[in-house]
Amino acid sequence: MTDILSLKVEELVSKIKDSQLTSVEICKKYIERVNEFEKDVKAWVHLNKKLLLEKAAEADEHRRSGKPTGPLHGIPVAVKDIVGTLDMPTECGTVIRKGKSYSQNAEIVDLLLSAGAIVMGKTATSELAYLGPSKTANPHDYTRTPGGSSSGSAASVASFMAPLSIGSQTGGSVIRPASYCGVVGYKPTYGLISRNGVLKTSEKLDHIGVFGRSVEDVAILAKVLIKKDNYDSATVHYSTENMLDEVKKGPLFEPKFIFYKTEHWKIIEKKSREAFEYFIKSFKNNIEVFDTPSYFKDIHKYHQIIHETDLANNFALYYKKYKKKLSKYMQDAIAKGNKHSAKEYAEAIDFMKRSYESYQEVFEDYHGVLSPSSPGVAPKGLKSTGTAEFNKVWSYLGTPCISLPVLQGEGNLPLGVQLIGARFDDHRFLGIANWLEKECNK
Repeated sequence: MTDILSLKVEELVSKIKDSQLTSVEICKKYIERVNEFEKDVKAWVHLNKKLLLEKAAEADEHRRSGKPTGPLHGIPVAVKDIVGTLDMPTECGTVIRKGKSYSQNAEIVDLLLSAGAIVMGKTATSELAYLGPSKTANPHDYTRTPGGSSSGSAASVASFMAPLSIGSQTGGSVIRPASYCGVVGYKPTYGLISRNGVLKTSEKLDHIGVFGRSVEDVAILAKVLIKKDNYDSATVHYSTENMLDEVKKGPLFEPKFIFYKTEHWKIIEKKSREAFEYFIKSFKNNIEVFDTPSYFKDIHKYHQIIHETDLANNFALYYKKYKKKLSKYMQDAIAKGNKHSAKEYAEAIDFMKRSYESYQEVFEDYHGVLSPSSPGVAPKGLKSTGTAEFNKVWSYLGTPCISLPVLQGEGNLPLGVQLIGARFDDHRFLGIANWLEKECNK
């Protein structure tokens, strides 16, 4: 009997295509996991099991009838509850939107459906994709946070309740939960995946990201989602034609990396720091350790100015009409955002271009930058989602980044290594990530 949960996404797709597995069998197996673990993990805010099986049966009938199938035909995918879906509520983690739906599917949902995928359900998010934590617990230790804001998206994959999921990142909302939950989290270059129909928190900082259990898994999902969209002016034309081949092929020769310890190195827990030191030592022929560039300090300040100002603008109506229903986190951010001047905001935007020009010089001599994905393992308690200090720089610069679950910290809990690349070099970047993942798992 095939162990469905252990199969890579590409294997699931292949077995469905060759009639060795049905979509119904796959979805039933994931529903079994939901029945077993959801009561403790609480990753889902909307999951209709009966409807899921009906959609799976339709996918199987479609394939049996001989009609053409897409690259994710019959594969269930979990979607963060800030992504608009016509047939499910989109509550965005706030009581203000309880039971409310979007009037149309988000562009990425339509792309999923065109690829034959099944939208499995909606996963829990921090309030309005910011800091107010959801009800979700970490699958490795229910007393710890799964990270945020893509809490349920990471936890559903980590607990084998979904093979793939979609999240978003404005600060560290893909990379950090991936690290805490021990899964692969990939945030592509800014502008590769449309945000049309997704809750807008910051036009300049919002990215769509994906979760899976391997680099190849996330590459398969990203390939489906990367597309120019006229309704999201940030998106660009980007060919994904040979993407999977390049990911599998990997780099032409052994890559060289810079490891940035960053000024936050001192806040990393002792056992986690030892794990990173061991990792650096294991790849001593591939890694050079550098101090963080001085301008990174300004990036944290500018990221905050943009983020808070945009939150204040985008949620002005909620702040005016439902202030008491917003968390203290959101109230404070909006209050600060209302105080930032136009000059400060313009400076923060201008510095994006100048700082990236300095950063990209790294790629004249190196294949990528490495850093911790998080300051350590998932913190105890569910009242905070942890800190994004190791992620904000890359959200601000719009670079591709990925968290690989290749280390363990305190209590043998998962710990991610973050790889960062150059903008619009995602094919090669994922190939390098695939190489690193395989080297670490030897």
